[in-house]
Amino acid sequence: MFNFSDKISALKPSAIREIFKSLTDPEIIAFAAGNPASESFPIEELSALSRELFESQAVKALQYGMTEGYTPLREAISERLYKKFGIGRDFDRTLIVTGGQQGIELSCKIFCNEGDVVLCENPSFIGALNAFRSLGAKPVGVPLEQDGMNLDALTDILDKTENVKMIYMIPTFHNPMGITTSFEKRKAIYQIARERNIVIFEDNPYGELRFEGKDILTIKSIDDAGIVIYCSSFSKILSAGMRVGYVNAHEEIIQKMTVAKQVEDVHTNLFFQMLCYKFMTECDFDGQIAKIRALYLRKCRLMLDTLDKVMPPEIHFTRPQGGLFVWCTLPPAIDLSTFVAEALKRKVAVVPGGTFNCDTDQPSSAFRLNFSNPSDEQIVRGVEILGELVREYLEK
Repeated sequence: MFNFSDKISALKPSAIREIFKSLTDPEIIAFAAGNPASESFPIEELSALSRELFESQAVKALQYGMTEGYTPLREAISERLYKKFGIGRDFDRTLIVTGGQQGIELSCKIFCNEGDVVLCENPSFIGALNAFRSLGAKPVGVPLEQDGMNLDALTDILDKTENVKMIYMIPTFHNPMGITTSFEKRKAIYQIARERNIVIFEDNPYGELRFEGKDILTIKSIDDAGIVIYCSSFSKILSAGMRVGYVNAHEEIIQKMTVAKQVEDVHTNLFFQMLCYKFMTECDFDGQIAKIRALYLRKCRLMLDTLDKVMPPEIHFTRPQGGLFVWCTLPPAIDLSTFVAEALKRKVAVVPGGTFNCDTDQPSSAFRLNFSNPSDEQIVRGVEILGELVREYLEK
C-alpha cells in the first residue's frame, strides 16, 4: 500500500523488541532484555531532587535548551571523565545526547555516505547495527576472540574493503558477549585506525559496572590524535528511561554532531539533564555505582553458579567481570531457532545470537542471557529450565 524508502524497507524489527511483546506474560522469565535492575534506581533521591527542581528552577527546566546540552552537566561529565578515566584533551568537547543510541546514530550520520562501511565486532549491539543500516552504511563484522577483535582478521578486512569510515566497538563488558578487550588489543586497534585515518567509536555504557577484576584504560584515554568518539550514558546508573547520554570527542566532530542533532530533536530533555547534574553534584554518585556493582556481582555469580550446576559440559558460556550479559554457546547439533522457541514455550525468553550478527544470514549457535533484570528466583529457575531443555536436545 505504501512505498517506503529503501533505507527503511530493508530494516527488520529488533528481535529483542519483538521478544519484549511476549514479556507482558507475568509468568515469563525474561533473560532477553538488557534492562538495569529496577532495585538499582535511586528513586527516593531522584524524587527529592525533582521536587527541588520544580520548586526552584521550574521555568528553566521546562523551557528550550542548548543543543549541546545543559552546560553545568557537560562540565561535570567532562571533569569526571578526566579525573576518573583520563579522558579529555584540549581539543575534546562533550555533547549531551538522547541516550547512547543517538550518539551512535549521529556519528554514523556525520561520517558515512551511502554504501560506506562500519567495521564492527561480530556479534555486536543490534541497536548500533540497525542505526548503521538505516543510514545506508554497511556493517561488516570482525570475528571476536575472548580478549577482543581478531587482529589478523581486522587488518585483512581493512586491506580488502573500501570506504571503511569507522570502527565500532564495545570494548568493556561487550554486548552481547560480556567479554572485555585487553589493553594490548585496544592499543593495537587504535594504532591501526590511526595509521589508516579511521575513526573509532568507543561505546562504553557498562564501563562503570565492573564488579570483579581491574579496570582497563579506555581507548579514548590514549587518544592523542582525536580519532576516538567516546560514548556513555546514565541509563545503567540512574535510569534507562530518562534517555540521557553523552559523547566526548574532538571539537570538530562535536560541532558536526551538534548540527545533526538540531535536526533530530533540538536538544535532549532538559529537566532530566538538570536532574542528572543535581544527582552528580548533590548525591553520593560513586556510592550509587558501588551499590549497583555489588548487586550485579551477586546476580552474575548466581547465574554462573547455576549454569555450572545444570549445564552439561558441551555448553560453553562467558564469565563477565561486569556489565549485564552472559553469552552461551550450544553445540552445532542443537538447532538454535527451535531451542529458543521451545524455551519461550516453557516461559523462558532468551535472545538468539544471530540477532547480533552483522550479516543477518550468518548462522549462530549462541544465545544471550541477562542477569541484571530477573529476580534471584527467576535466575535459578530459568537457568534450570534451560539446562533441562539442553539435556533433552542432546539426548535426541
